[in-house]
Amino acid sequence: MRLIIACVGRLKQGPERELVKRYQERASKAGRSLGLRAIEIVEIKESRARDVERRMVEESIAIATVIPDGAATVLLSETGDQLSSADFAGLLKSWRDAGRAAVALVIGGADGLAPPLHDKADRHLAFGKATWPHQLVRVMVLEQIYRAVTILSGHPYHRE
Repeated sequence: MRLIIACVGRLKQGPERELVKRYQERASKAGRSLGLRAIEIVEIKESRARDVERRMVEESIAIATVIPDGAATVLLSETGDQLSSADFAGLLKSWRDAGRAAVALVIGGADGLAPPLHDKADRHLAFGKATWPHQLVRVMVLEQIYRAVTILSGHPYHRE
């Protein structure tokens, strides 16, 4: 199963980029034995439209083009469901076991995403009620993927 993280905006050089790379590599290596292929990060260019609605639509269209047909789609949103790490691992496992070829985790732009993309998503997830910078959300998503892989493989990284 492919894991795709589609993000609006580019991650600049710095500690966040280093953490993203670290967790991406760890999760990719640990996930191979579980049937998870490499984790792809696709950066979507931020829209320059002046109108908020138009920005949301343009960014949502760009994101929709990188989500493979049949992929489980997860939108990261402050209004999404709050899952434990074990529940997130179970969600990935259920999609893998159901034969889903890919899971796309979507981090929208500052203005959010257009309603059609919201409606298409299989799940909406949140890292609490707080608003997080997109750079940190990317790190948090990758850490949770790594944590999910370790939970599924029985590795002691995750402790309850």
